[in-house]
Amino acid sequence: MQENSTLARPIGAALKVKDVAVALGVDASTVYVAVRTGLLGSYRVGAGRGTIRIPRSALKAYADERGIPAEALGVAL
Repeated sequence: MQENSTLARPIGAALKVKDVAVALGVDASTVYVAVRTGLLGSYRVGAGRGTIRIPRSALKAYADERGIPAEALGVAL
């Protein structure tokens, strides 16, 4: 059985796009749009294009701005 990758991450570690998508209940493409437009803070890790990571603080700020309770996200912020 595959474990939910969000729950397996250490508390305080940044989240992957797919983890944020699951937490918000949206498609990953919606998260990419939020990152690209600056609505959701992020940074890149790795060479070349790298991969996007979203700090938990950025997810918390995003959720707070939209009135989404942290408990509804299912990730430790």
